[in-house]
Amino acid sequence: MAKWLVKSEPDECGIDDFAQSPESVIPWDGVRNYQARNFLAQMAVDDEVFLYHSSCKHIGIAGIVKVVRDAYPDPAQFNANSPYHDPKSTPENPRWQAVDFAFVKKLPRLIPLDELKSLPGLEQLPLVRKVNRLSVMPVSEEEWQIILQQV
Repeated sequence: MAKWLVKSEPDECGIDDFAQSPESVIPWDGVRNYQARNFLAQMAVDDEVFLYHSSCKHIGIAGIVKVVRDAYPDPAQFNANSPYHDPKSTPENPRWQAVDFAFVKKLPRLIPLDELKSLPGLEQLPLVRKVNRLSVMPVSEEEWQIILQQV
C-alpha cells in the first residue's frame, strides 16, 4: 500500500467536504500536470492520501482520504464546457487521469507547512523542497509516520 499527498484549495474540495459525507466518493479530477498525472495513475485502491489545503489562509495537511477506485480517464477532459477540457484528448487516447477518494479522517489539527519544513526526516519530501510544487506526490512510509507523529 502506497502513501500520497494531494493538494487542494479547501473552498474547492477540502477535508470538510469529505467529512460532511463520509460515505461518499469524491472524484479527484482536473489534474493537468504530466508528472502529477503519472502519480495518479500509480495510485491503487486502499492507498492512503494526506489531503493538503493550499492557496488559503491556513495551509497544511488537514486530513486523510483513501483511494477507492484506481485511475481512469478523467471525464472533464472530454467535456467542452469544463475548465479542464482538453481538445487534444480523445476517449481512444485520453491524456489525463482521475481517481476516486473517500474520507478516512480529519486530523485533530492542521499541520502547517512551516512545521513540516522544520521536521527532521522530511528534507526529501517534495512538498518542502522549493524545486517541486506538484499537486500530487508520493510520501514514503517513513515520512508518513513522521507526519502522523505531529497530530
